Amino acid sequence: MVYRPIIIVAGEPNSIFSEIFLKSIKYKKFKSPIILIASHRLIQKQMKKLSIYRKIRLVNFLKLKKNHLDNKEINLIDVDFSQKKPFDKISSKSNEYINRSFDIAIEIIKKKISNKLINGPISKKFFLKKKYLGITEYLAHKTRTKNFAMLIYNKDLSVCPLTTHLPIKQVPKNINKDMIKKKIKLINNFFKKYLNQTPNIAITGLNPHCESIDAFDEDEKIIKPAIKSLKKLNYRIFGPFAADTIFLKKNREKYKIVVGMYHDQVLTPIKTLFEYDAINITLGLPFIRVSPDHGPNELMMGKNKSNPLSLIKALTFLDFKK
Repeated sequence: MVYRPIIIVAGEPNSIFSEIFLKSIKYKKFKSPIILIASHRLIQKQMKKLSIYRKIRLVNFLKLKKNHLDNKEINLIDVDFSQKKPFDKISSKSNEYINRSFDIAIEIIKKKISNKLINGPISKKFFLKKKYLGITEYLAHKTRTKNFAMLIYNKDLSVCPLTTHLPIKQVPKNINKDMIKKKIKLINNFFKKYLNQTPNIAITGLNPHCESIDAFDEDEKIIKPAIKSLKKLNYRIFGPFAADTIFLKKNREKYKIVVGMYHDQVLTPIKTLFEYDAINITLGLPFIRVSPDHGPNELMMGKNKSNPLSLIKALTFLDFKK
């Protein structure tokens, strides 16, 4: 058993990523070699601006198998990106650079050199342009993955929104029994395989107090039958619970995961509880993809005041032998 490299796609070049990355590798030593995919010229400019310096070792991704990698220097795969300033406004100019970086990462993973991927923050507005709901869906498309899920992970409590970046009005028509069952199976399998746990999973209702005044009640017609079906297969699933009480302390002590119907139903409470102490994991891909649980934060870039905790947690999570 060896420590496979952790591949990091820097993501949006105009973000806080370079700062939190440099702080992370200074804060903690990782056993897995780290390979950063980014612009060499730009990261040098950003190091100078931030007054945080590390030696860089340029590596050729086509010859990675022949290279002995360690973390004495930053192992960098250079992707060209031209920009005069160390930091600039976020725009669609970086789209080709980000897409190329992901292509290189996936090519490395296909060669079985690594099965671990982290991406830095990316602007959904400029990069995805409404073509995909999020990076989760973007990577699912690139890897032809049909069944996937977004898990916001903390060692004490994790959450999974069944629908991700959908407008609220579209949520009810995008929920069905089959979808619920597939997501629960993904979550359960992930916890068993990587964490050696069989988790207690709580699932929320869609409507306030799990009740609807409409003719069609999603909680009764969709969510409850899905739970009943999963219980018959011996999944440790419970609910549906009202979303306004499931995150109370006494409930958090009973369940390892809360599955919600939509994004803010479960991400708002977990970010309130844990702030930066959580990571975003995509389940169902042919590799483990993790990202810090925050965006590019344009207002903070270049100021050397950003908290690297979420990236440290992401790196720590992937620092395993397998």
